[in-house]
Amino acid sequence: MEKISFIITDYNLPLYMIKECLQSILALSLNRKEREIILIDDGSDLSPMDDLTNYREEFIYVRQPNQGVSVARNLGLRISTGNFIQFIDGDDWIIQAPYEHCIDLIRYYNPDVVLFKMTHHKHTEVQFDVTGPVDGSDYMLHNNIHGSACSCIFRKDLLGELRFFENRKYCEDEEFMPRLLLKSERLFYTPSQAYYYRQHTASVLHKVSPKDKIRRLNDNVSIILHLSHLADTLTPIEREALKRRVAQLTMDYIYNVITLTRNIHYLENCIRRLYEHGLFPLPDKRYTRKYIWFRKLTMTKTRRKLLCRLLPHLS
Repeated sequence: MEKISFIITDYNLPLYMIKECLQSILALSLNRKEREIILIDDGSDLSPMDDLTNYREEFIYVRQPNQGVSVARNLGLRISTGNFIQFIDGDDWIIQAPYEHCIDLIRYYNPDVVLFKMTHHKHTEVQFDVTGPVDGSDYMLHNNIHGSACSCIFRKDLLGELRFFENRKYCEDEEFMPRLLLKSERLFYTPSQAYYYRQHTASVLHKVSPKDKIRRLNDNVSIILHLSHLADTLTPIEREALKRRVAQLTMDYIYNVITLTRNIHYLENCIRRLYEHGLFPLPDKRYTRKYIWFRKLTMTKTRRKLLCRLLPHLS
């Protein structure tokens, strides 16, 4: 079995969350030669180390000034010595049985990437269905992907020079994941829900101040424009695969503008900007039923006004 480096990021998280995260990794059927746990403390007010003495021999602890999750993950990548990488947010944990299934795929199938599902349920059953190996471009061309970098195990050598952009507070995963998958020639997908994602008000995505909302939307559209420009430099199948992802992200962006701002004038300015970059109207594709209907409902200003009244609030 090759070594997996688990890169955990922490910023001012309750101690019990970090312990649950560590315990979930230690419970896996990996010995010390097969796992490496790296905890990156992104400038927490208090270091958790005094309260983690029982685990001290099990992980590497690095503390940096508060610079955000992208900088923390890039630091973890520089330190890591494993053949494979698994990112984990310190408030989440690994679900043992489904994740063991993912480890088996690494043991027996020599993948570049193993994609799995994330869940808000603490206990899930193993789903043994597996798709693969498939080329990452082909997979993206026919499937929506999860935007979180925590939703996969990937071979470190696959990265090359790819790293997280460090000047964004939000949406850093949305830029990283499609570029990672485009590099993959042996991608496996399992519907097993192997990663528990905790929802709580301290999460960065629950920041609700007007300034945070606009920063989130600006980072969102910046990623879309960057990926759109990148698509124009790729091979035909890579370009079509990435354009599908760009269309999905653009749909999500318009939805977020509506639910975060409820401001039709701001929405129309955003639509105008997308139009100037050739990203609106959304491409006339039959990606998913949701995509087809949302495209129709955003085609006119009258329908967009209706969406501003009807869509649920997002915070």
